[in-house]
Amino acid sequence: MNVQSAYTNACQAELEALKPGNVHIFADGHGMQVQHFIDSAEVSAPLLCDDSQYGDRSLGQRILAALEVTYAKVACNTNLGIILLAAPIVQASLRYPQLPLRAGLAQVLNETTLEDAALTYAGIRLVSPAGMGERNEHDISQQPQITLLEAMQLASAHDMVARQYSEGYAQLFSQALPLYKTFVQRWQRPAWALTAVYLYWLSSVPDSHIARKYGTAVALEVQQIASQHAQAFMALDNPKHYMATLLKWDQSLKQARLNPGTSADLTVITAMLAMLG
Repeated sequence: MNVQSAYTNACQAELEALKPGNVHIFADGHGMQVQHFIDSAEVSAPLLCDDSQYGDRSLGQRILAALEVTYAKVACNTNLGIILLAAPIVQASLRYPQLPLRAGLAQVLNETTLEDAALTYAGIRLVSPAGMGERNEHDISQQPQITLLEAMQLASAHDMVARQYSEGYAQLFSQALPLYKTFVQRWQRPAWALTAVYLYWLSSVPDSHIARKYGTAVALEVQQIASQHAQAFMALDNPKHYMATLLKWDQSLKQARLNPGTSADLTVITAMLAMLG
């Protein structure tokens, strides 16, 4: 599967998974609908995955172009985390097709530039994600003085998207991807396997999106509840038997305005890596 198909198919597959607190085909939420995410994937894919110059577009150019066209289409932040995570995978696939994906990804991350950071900051400012706040140095409202990888390394302690950059997507490759493959094989239902992946991410660390908006304590509370659901869900032979429980929790999270958006973004990328083989 080519990288653009992997990106769009992964975005679609994630919407078909029941993800408590997030938007999915069983329930909209947070003022957003499934169609917003379908539209976002469709309009962003050609610019994010453009190979017309044989992969010569910079990482920052891909990120900014994809965010600009998405925001013009849906006027809300539907896919910032997805694009930030997908762009290095796209760049690696197009620039280093001769290398194994993980090796190519390491090359791309190590080659990030000051311009990549500037373009990415511009994209983040455009979509204005909730709870970004300000930092004393290297704030996104300022012109960057460091490369994109260096900026991500600074943010990695409190942001799971940034941590993937700083650790070469290690957790995705070593934990999330094998877990997804295990549950696809076990249940023969990719959508439910992605629900398992989502619960894995949500239970492994405090969700960055919730932590930014409501603080670490709230994110930790959601993480602890997610751990209980993940354990119960993954023990089942038929995941559909847990559907009512997940839908009830989904409603509770949305009533509290808690959206585990970073866990959803990481679920998309898990699916994308699986589709790329």
